[in-house]
Amino acid sequence: MNIQEAINGAVNILKESNIKTPHLDSELILSKVIKQDRKYILLNLREHLNKKNLKDFKKLIFRRTKGEPIAYLTNYKEFWKNRFYVNKDVLIPRPDTEILVEQILKIYDKTRKIKFLDIGTGSGCLLLSILKERVNFSGTGVDISKKALKVASFNAKLQHLVNRVKFYNSDIDKFFLGKYDLILSNPPYIKKLDLKYLVRDVALYEPSLSLNGGKDGLSEITKVINKASNLIKKNGKLILEIGCFQRNEVVKKLKNKSFYINKIVKDYGKNDRCIISTKI
Repeated sequence: MNIQEAINGAVNILKESNIKTPHLDSELILSKVIKQDRKYILLNLREHLNKKNLKDFKKLIFRRTKGEPIAYLTNYKEFWKNRFYVNKDVLIPRPDTEILVEQILKIYDKTRKIKFLDIGTGSGCLLLSILKERVNFSGTGVDISKKALKVASFNAKLQHLVNRVKFYNSDIDKFFLGKYDLILSNPPYIKKLDLKYLVRDVALYEPSLSLNGGKDGLSEITKVINKASNLIKKNGKLILEIGCFQRNEVVKKLKNKSFYINKIVKDYGKNDRCIISTKI
């Protein structure tokens, strides 16, 4: 069977399972299997696949029919300007989270030298993307999941940033190390009861630890704000990603901990997504 025939068969199977992007997914999965980029596939449609590659391709297509995210099948996700390794132990990076990177780069120019902390670092995509852009920054990532930190550490090696970053396995409530010029976090902020209503790919496969914000969706955000108020330097910035209907509650919590609200930034869908605040 050649590449064209294999892709055509996979597309039909994925369509039957209501996968929204069957052509793209088939090409990405085959790229993973034969260790070539999509350009190679499109230029070599008549090339025959060996039995092992064909078997591996069919296995991954079957997993995709069950809703397993393409990022977990290919083990990578593009974020900001880089490609990051991901697996089922970490949340898949979202385009909306790139807004935090954009805002930080606007606030701090390339000459600034600061220490910053990423709470709930997961794959490390946010922390490492910022370090790549700002060579004078030094970063610290903290996460409650040891498995997530293995992924983040691997990504730090891939991005050649091991010397400028440290990772700690800790619940943020029990983290007391250092004082920071900048703290950022994309904490879990989905209400516990709403988890089951998420799209299949997310609900069944992404780690609930990275999604579950407790009964009201605010329990982890509250922990981050409370701890940040102790770990941040005076006039330091706290930058949070939030759920689209959490603006008022989060602003209130920030003000109660002596944070001044600088700016609220909307995501690409025009929803409130990022709050920038300063410790006063």
